[in-house]
Amino acid sequence: MKHSTFRQLRVFNEVAKQLSFVRAAESLHLSPPAVTMQIKELEANIGMILFERSGKKVALTTAGEYMLVYARRILATLKDAEDAAARLQRIEAGSLTIGMVSTAKYFMMHLLAEFRDQHVGVDLKLEIGNREDLVKMLQANEVDIAIMGRPPKELRTRAEPFAAHPHVFIAAPHHPIVAQGWLSTEDLRHQDFIAREKGSGTRAAMERYFEAARFEPRYKMAMKSNETLKQAVMAGLGLGFISLHTIGFELIHGQLVVLNVQDTPIVRAWNVVHTQSKLLSPAAEAFRYFMLERGEDYLAQQFGMHDVISRA
Repeated sequence: MKHSTFRQLRVFNEVAKQLSFVRAAESLHLSPPAVTMQIKELEANIGMILFERSGKKVALTTAGEYMLVYARRILATLKDAEDAAARLQRIEAGSLTIGMVSTAKYFMMHLLAEFRDQHVGVDLKLEIGNREDLVKMLQANEVDIAIMGRPPKELRTRAEPFAAHPHVFIAAPHHPIVAQGWLSTEDLRHQDFIAREKGSGTRAAMERYFEAARFEPRYKMAMKSNETLKQAVMAGLGLGFISLHTIGFELIHGQLVVLNVQDTPIVRAWNVVHTQSKLLSPAAEAFRYFMLERGEDYLAQQFGMHDVISRA
């Protein structure tokens, strides 16, 4: 591999992540032929085929799986070296990769725009997934810092809460349960529920609530996004459990109703997280301080959660 370049390794890593030459090209801002050329050159340098191609389908070969482990180690070490150089120079420049759970996108885009305006030398990159995805990204050193709810127990991390994160039960305004007013957990026993997918923090919080209530809810559907969950609830297909920070628009326009359920809202915390072994660059440290100083005020201003929380 002595003739391989960092660029080839970056392209290899992205194709392995996306399992698509086209999507990798889009992510790297390259043309698909350029990505193909980089992979062919890397395969020639290594002397082994890294990907199996069948039409548009791409899969790692056994050799590719082994090489990916080392490629990611090399890229992670290079990123650490770049961060160390930035710390020595005390500059806020270079790239900063921020991971976030999908629920956070409802408020983080505005905060990221504000941060970018204050730190124009920083090139921001985003990775979005559910909680399970984000834990894997932290473990693989694919993100510098993460915005998530419950921090991972399986990794040694530094997690700092920056704002309250209330979760609530929701229904369509025309759903019969809305007329009941205050609801006990028992009132939910025979209701149909639209849930987030396994691996999401919202699903985990919902399951813990029903475990405490000592009954298994009737899950009718599992959705991979908050948007599809909200649409299903608005259509009357069932009740939902969701972050209050995702439904501001629907509440204002009367498309959803927050149910007054016993022991809710369930208030978790938003955390800014990084692995303990990670030496943060000046840009990452600046972002960390920004979230700790600005996050709570912004969420309180935008979502007006206090009157909802006060019912609990």
